[in-house]
Amino acid sequence: MLTAAAIAAAVAALTPLAYLVVRAFGGGTERVWQVLWQQRTLDLALRSISLALAVAAACVVLGVAAAWLVVRSDLPGRRAAAVLLVLPLAVPSYVAAFTWIAQWPGLSGFWGAFGVLTLVSFPYVLLPVAAALRTADPALEEVARTLGRSAPRTFALVTLRQVRPAATAGGLLVALYVLSDFGAVSLLRYDAFTTGIFTSYQATFDRTPAAILGCVLVALALVLTVGERRARGVAAVRGARGAARQAAVVPLGRVRVPAALGVLALLTASLGVPVYSLLRWLLAGRSAGADLGDLASAAWGTVTVSGLGALLTVALAIPVGVLAARHQGRLARGVELASFAGHALPGITVGLALVFFGIRVAPQLYQRTPMLAFAYAVLFLPLAVGAVRTAVAAAPPVLEDVSRSLGKGRAATRLLVTMPLAAPGVLAGAALVFLTCAKELPATLLLRPTGTDTLATELWSNTEIGAFAAAAPYAAVLLVVAAVPALALDQFLRTGSARTRRGEEASR
Repeated sequence: MLTAAAIAAAVAALTPLAYLVVRAFGGGTERVWQVLWQQRTLDLALRSISLALAVAAACVVLGVAAAWLVVRSDLPGRRAAAVLLVLPLAVPSYVAAFTWIAQWPGLSGFWGAFGVLTLVSFPYVLLPVAAALRTADPALEEVARTLGRSAPRTFALVTLRQVRPAATAGGLLVALYVLSDFGAVSLLRYDAFTTGIFTSYQATFDRTPAAILGCVLVALALVLTVGERRARGVAAVRGARGAARQAAVVPLGRVRVPAALGVLALLTASLGVPVYSLLRWLLAGRSAGADLGDLASAAWGTVTVSGLGALLTVALAIPVGVLAARHQGRLARGVELASFAGHALPGITVGLALVFFGIRVAPQLYQRTPMLAFAYAVLFLPLAVGAVRTAVAAAPPVLEDVSRSLGKGRAATRLLVTMPLAAPGVLAGAALVFLTCAKELPATLLLRPTGTDTLATELWSNTEIGAFAAAAPYAAVLLVVAAVPALALDQFLRTGSARTRRGEEASR
């Protein structure tokens, strides 16, 4: 029963991709080649790849430097800085873009998209690099210093090599995020693959070119995903060789003040400008008279569709996560890998595939809440599967053996023993999925139920026409809605750690 449910979840995750490919080749291979060899397709590919690589490179530089400063140096206020530098992850890219263009309306194009996406993405590098620095063996750096190497040379020859796998994994993850971004590049008027697909979908009745472009975007994302998984695997192996002691704090000396000013400038650009801009336009919107009814309706719509999406995602993730944690073999690995298909699917391609599927196969579900919830499940199933797998793997198997020895069946044991122990991790996964669903824009634009608006779609619609004062309340409420599951996520993780320790003590 568990295997069948896991296979069903994997098939569901692959359905949009399969249907997108079928739709793309529906007009024949000649039509596919015709679209692929157009100059616009090449231009979109080059523009998207160049933006992704540029942002990834900038994030690697910023992330590595910031991680070293808050972990290894005597930077003033480094503990507070370590917390604040992670907060840009909670800001959706289109919210950051809105706040910047609300301050500087002329901001647009490549450099505008590059700056905004870099400011919201560098924590993807900072987090794994900081973890690698905390677990790296300081003996190698100490040996280099005793051999006469200066601190900068030791950093270049030893420290960078130690964190390179983590930095590479984070950089590739940033590139994947940028490649799939729609909101920021759309608001900043940068013509990338995601905006090209959306324009092609809306411009003509023939949606075949949009499907073909969607397949190309998936192919590019798959290349980055394979690279990210390989780099992450290397980083995990090397990071597992943790140090038995912490590295000594490195005094910054004469560069202490410039380093502090640099971190302050980064925090100002990534958090200060968005907060200031948001407050400014909130006051303007208040004086202009915001429509509280529309705001409440959009907030309720966001909570409803995101909650249903999180429930469906976790329901599909539980059998996959349990199978991956408790069983070995090709079937378990294949099911888990298939469930991670959403990791390589940009939201706009999943939305586009389900538009085609809904119109042709399930018209009764098209532009209905179940279809949007299913899109969220496909996109964010990897987040929930990872949380469930980790939580189940942390539950001591010996407790399951005791339950089986007392006459309980396998299904009853998993329900009464394994799942209660794994509940904090499962709830953490649900909170993470809810948070991500609330921020999702392109799939929501394409699949939202008729008459239903969300905070993301209302923010995007108002910003598109330059109504910044009208958009500000939606951005503020969206950040509040995103903050609630973030706080719950932290609490669930703390509870999960405590329960895991108790379970390990009981198993002894």
